[in-house]
Amino acid sequence: MVMKQFQDRVNITQLVKWLSIPRSVYYYKAKVNKPGPKPSLFTLKADGSKVCNSKVVEDIKLILSEPFVMYGYENVSVELKQVYHYIINKKKVYRLMDEQKLLLGKVIRTSGKREFVQHRKINASKPMEHLCLDIKYVWVHGEKRFYYLLSIMDVYSRRILAWLFQKSIRKMDVINLFRQLNQQYSIKDVYVRNDNGSQFIANDVKSYLRSVEAKQEFTHIATPEENSYIEAFHSIVQREVIDRFLFESGYEAKITFVDYFQFYNNKRRHRKIGFIPPMQKWNESLNLNQQVLNHFEKPVQFIGG
Repeated sequence: MVMKQFQDRVNITQLVKWLSIPRSVYYYKAKVNKPGPKPSLFTLKADGSKVCNSKVVEDIKLILSEPFVMYGYENVSVELKQVYHYIINKKKVYRLMDEQKLLLGKVIRTSGKREFVQHRKINASKPMEHLCLDIKYVWVHGEKRFYYLLSIMDVYSRRILAWLFQKSIRKMDVINLFRQLNQQYSIKDVYVRNDNGSQFIANDVKSYLRSVEAKQEFTHIATPEENSYIEAFHSIVQREVIDRFLFESGYEAKITFVDYFQFYNNKRRHRKIGFIPPMQKWNESLNLNQQVLNHFEKPVQFIGG
């Protein structure tokens, strides 16, 4: 401030002598950007591949979405290395979590009220009355990484109406899956049950389901029994597919699931619905009511990722 007052009256040499400061201080200008190289936008994996940091953030959110998980950046760093096979140091994990407000004490919260499950058991009397969904981890040996299987089930018939198999499942994937279901069947007044995964509690997902007048309900934390229908299905998938096949690639796994869902829906006998396949249960119900049958006259389609 003093320098500005007198810089037009005396020369710079005399001025810095009065103030007892080096001449270089007078000419110093603060840099806008932080010093040093800019942070990398990508992260390496153990197989040599390179992924965008946004994908790393998605995987961090998946880690933190598990019930009871309250990890700091160091535990998340270990999980990313051992489970997701990233080559990443804890300083970078800290930076990414800090930028996304994922550090302890900086938790992302969903806004708006959530309707929680009132009754554990679902008494479905017809198709497209109650749906449930969840995500299953699938290990792909050849790529040394997990893929994610999202399945949506009709509780009455146990039919899998839609599914996705991808390296990650984001909120827009969930919305697009429901959008296809709504176009094909209409999910107005349909109860949609899911857990509190980050993809399901996202405001955009909740908003879309409200816009089509579906009734979304959430299970309570750490109560998988409240979503037992889809949990039981994923146990079947574990036993009949994941434990029996060693996948060399995500593509190979996806093709296997295409065949399996065809088998499950159309041929596999399900004990809970009278030892008949889900599609038989679905069609028998529709044949009882011609009006309902006309509503579902579109051909059966599988929605895959």
